[in-house]
Amino acid sequence: MAVMSKRCAVIDYGMGNLHSAHGALQHVAPDTEVLVTRDPEQILSADHVVLPGVGAIRDCMAEMRAQGIDQVVEEVRRSKPLLGICVGLQSMLQHSAENGGVEGMGLFAGEVKFFAEQPEVQQQQLKVPHMGWNQVQQEAHPLWHGIADNSRFYFVHSYYVEAGDPQQVMGRCHYGVSFDAALAQDNVFAVQFHPEKSHNAGLALLKNFLAWDGQA
Repeated sequence: MAVMSKRCAVIDYGMGNLHSAHGALQHVAPDTEVLVTRDPEQILSADHVVLPGVGAIRDCMAEMRAQGIDQVVEEVRRSKPLLGICVGLQSMLQHSAENGGVEGMGLFAGEVKFFAEQPEVQQQQLKVPHMGWNQVQQEAHPLWHGIADNSRFYFVHSYYVEAGDPQQVMGRCHYGVSFDAALAQDNVFAVQFHPEKSHNAGLALLKNFLAWDGQA
């Protein structure tokens, strides 16, 4: 039996693709104990923390605030590596246009916009949501270690991130409009795509995250 040398907490606030993320993390690091939990003590005592998310951001933010998860995330981001996935990323922005406008946690400057409202998307008659495989252009960061630039990752989203600080953008993608697919600041890294569904490149990113000490 493998000795668990580290612990990773996947935050459960009722709105994440938890089983898929848990399985992928455990697969890439069998010596890491991966917990799906909403217990603040377990989250804060973990070595690495993942904030997933699927669905409408209004519901996600409501659940996070009702359970105090937003405050736990604020503590985590000051102390240990934190990975946001999909709506987990969007919740870290200041504001989202979804559901008539929703305030996020504000870990990153910027906003979340609706693809279908963009003239370029309308002119090209692109389907919304943006669903499927797309290339991500990287900026240098430890989480891209061993992953070729412009590797393809799996996306499912109707809203996209426009960061307020270009220096925080670690990955860009294009779907009618250019959008920010990965953001980072200090020990926080967050992505719009689903690494747990992105085959080898996604698994490599998760493995890099679990080996990351939070330094750029």
